[in-house]
Amino acid sequence: MKYVFTILLFFTGLNAPKAKQESAFQNGEWFKFEMSYSGFLKAGNATLSLKESNLDGKPVYHVVGKGWTTGAIKLFFKVKDRYESYFDKETGVPYKFIRKIDEGGHTKDIEIQFDHNNREAVVHNKKKKKVKTVATEKDVQDMVSMYYYLRNKIDISSLTQGDEIQTNMFFDAENYGFKLKYLGRETVKTEFGKVKTLKFRPYVMAGRVFKEEESLTLWVSADKNKIPLKIQADLAVGSLRADLIAFKGLKHYFPIEFDN
Repeated sequence: MKYVFTILLFFTGLNAPKAKQESAFQNGEWFKFEMSYSGFLKAGNATLSLKESNLDGKPVYHVVGKGWTTGAIKLFFKVKDRYESYFDKETGVPYKFIRKIDEGGHTKDIEIQFDHNNREAVVHNKKKKKVKTVATEKDVQDMVSMYYYLRNKIDISSLTQGDEIQTNMFFDAENYGFKLKYLGRETVKTEFGKVKTLKFRPYVMAGRVFKEEESLTLWVSADKNKIPLKIQADLAVGSLRADLIAFKGLKHYFPIEFDN
């Protein structure tokens, strides 16, 4: 599936109030997701790992995201994706983003350096051996750092069903205005038991990939960790689902309800 890992990362953003609160994550956090196509065909796996690091003398978190196809789908459409983000440990602003993918022979090798003082991004397209500078929006995030930055800022008590949330993201060489709607709370069954979640509906562009503008649904744990548990996407052809199947290194207690 060409969009397996892009979908997982792109649609995990949440609202970001100004009030500072305790960090939702820590060094060593790791997630693994399983993808399925049309509800029954295993499509692939994805992982996200977070580690403390240093970039040009600045303390940062380094996130590595990997996605790959498995099973029958791999026989006719092989995907091997790698995403990396280096973002400031205190402010959450991204300094460097890497996207290296091979999706059925469609390849990209892009590295982005962010200059937040001048609101610019220097985009290195290594495949085409081109470099260009693009103006960015205020408080811009890359597609990986956005998830971690906003996890730290969400104020669960302030969310009201029907709220529409907007944020800025920079992807490849373009600025994106990202919007999603809060649908309320729901308890979902997971690999680990029942988990209380916050449910969101991201808005996407209908057409070649997605069936319609409201084709995605996202469930995030309603606790201090705020981790993505499930994503459902209705595609132009079939559907795609991502489920969290393993994790370690969470900073906070993860509340789970077990069936009697």
